[in-house]
Amino acid sequence: MKLAFSTLGVPGLPLTDVLGLATAHGYHGVELRAHPEEPVHPGIGPEERAAARAAFEAAGVELLAVAGYARVAAPGDDAPVLAELRGLLELARDLGAPYIRVFPGGADEQSSEEADAIAARRLGTAAEEANDLGVRILLETHDSHRTGADAMRVLGLVGHRQVGVVWDVMHTWRGGEQPAETYAALAPHLGYVQVKDIASGEDTTPLPLGAGVLPLAECVDVLSRNGWDGWLCWEYEKRWYEEAAPLPGLLDAGREHLARLLTDAA
Repeated sequence: MKLAFSTLGVPGLPLTDVLGLATAHGYHGVELRAHPEEPVHPGIGPEERAAARAAFEAAGVELLAVAGYARVAAPGDDAPVLAELRGLLELARDLGAPYIRVFPGGADEQSSEEADAIAARRLGTAAEEANDLGVRILLETHDSHRTGADAMRVLGLVGHRQVGVVWDVMHTWRGGEQPAETYAALAPHLGYVQVKDIASGEDTTPLPLGAGVLPLAECVDVLSRNGWDGWLCWEYEKRWYEEAAPLPGLLDAGREHLARLLTDAA
């Protein structure tokens, strides 16, 4: 398996510095947070996109995904959500990223059936453009659809190969799903896996990998036993937790922890 980290852990850091961290600490790739707060997002122009792509290529670092914030199950008109998806897909195409990450984002006032149908309709529409652009849309196990079973209700309705899933191990665990159950549900559609660690289900402040309660060893073991050979991406949510330790000082230990888990699972 290949290792990446998310720029959510180093919010606002210039891309050259992000790539320097990846190469200095032995990570194969980077998940790029595509938000206007960041240097690279859908609002940048062709020259900036070309420069960002060239920077990845020069550094020898892979761009795992463009992590967007489109909420595909949210109530309201389809048009703004589809426009947001289109912008993310075009950015990923221009940067050479294979995936975009999106959220479910269903609302409390919706029934699960209504949220599923809205998400599936929008994803199904966007899937055709994704196919034309050579980019895959990945729905993260998150918020209203935090388990593998939740995500599969949507993907089952979409039924398109350009729509898959990101497995966020924190959200499936908080949803009461065991790693083996999540993998069984998501395996045919799995794009990559987001790893992290936290103190408890109530305290989600990011911790160094291995210092918390998330079943990372079980997740890696399940993936390894089933011959899955994709990406593990460390999503350290520093952006939302100012008190969390800075990510750069944790990157070596995090890579070493994941390497040990992979060795033990082999």
